[in-house]
Amino acid sequence: MTWRIGIDLGGTKIEVAALDPSGALRLRRRLPTPPDYAGAVARIGAMVAEAEAEIGTPGRATIGIGIPGSVSPATGLIRGANSTFLNGQPLQADLEARLGRPVRLSNDANCLAMSEFHDRPGSGFAVILGTGVGGGVVVEGRLVEGRNRIAGEWGHTPLPWMTAAEHPGPACWCGQRGCIETFLCGPALAAEADGPGARDAAGLSARAEAGDAAARAALDRHADRLARALAGVINLLDPAVIVLGGGLSNMAHLYEALPRLIPRHVFSDHFDTPIQAARHGDSSGVLGAARLWP
Repeated sequence: MTWRIGIDLGGTKIEVAALDPSGALRLRRRLPTPPDYAGAVARIGAMVAEAEAEIGTPGRATIGIGIPGSVSPATGLIRGANSTFLNGQPLQADLEARLGRPVRLSNDANCLAMSEFHDRPGSGFAVILGTGVGGGVVVEGRLVEGRNRIAGEWGHTPLPWMTAAEHPGPACWCGQRGCIETFLCGPALAAEADGPGARDAAGLSARAEAGDAAARAALDRHADRLARALAGVINLLDPAVIVLGGGLSNMAHLYEALPRLIPRHVFSDHFDTPIQAARHGDSSGVLGAARLWP
């Protein structure tokens, strides 16, 4: 085996991690995501070069990249990325040219699933809750990407059991209305608490604990919507476990609220599906990206 480098290209940060031939994590760091395509490609190239210089494998490590979207099997271009500057771009070809070797790209939620389920059998659903919302499906230890490479794109299905106040839902950048992402992503949660234009939900849990009624109400509505959305997954796939990743997965109240809220929407007289935080926190995706290479 060789060294493996993973890149997580997120909406707000790019993270790099290096795994040695035994699979041990040897390097990890983050930088802000540039606001444009050329800047993102350049930053990824620089981060890989710096990582390889540090671990002593210039040009020899394998490269796996998690992205907020997917590669079209028809065109080779990126589609469905909430970091919209990526859409329509030949990201894989451009990075291969810059890095001088093949790279493997997959959706960031697929990378989270690769990280969480690579060493345990059974089926699972991995959720990204961050700037965007997505999912990755693993069945009997194998990643499922689907015929059109969109398996797990749960964030762009409608929020189930919408209330009258929620219907028809906000307009989504994808062209639809009422997508799960428009209700559950970080900017949507921030706006729910603090009004249009708010985008940072990081402090809401602390504010709620301190007695901020607007923050508490926003978190309660978010948990209820997430419970409905996950119940839809359970009714369709009935996974052995659901893992939450991304920045919003750090909100501790979700792991108490979801087991209580989900059962009312599950088509069963019994519900005991574990809802777990990603073992590597919001860095789990970058480790899965590295593992896109065996």
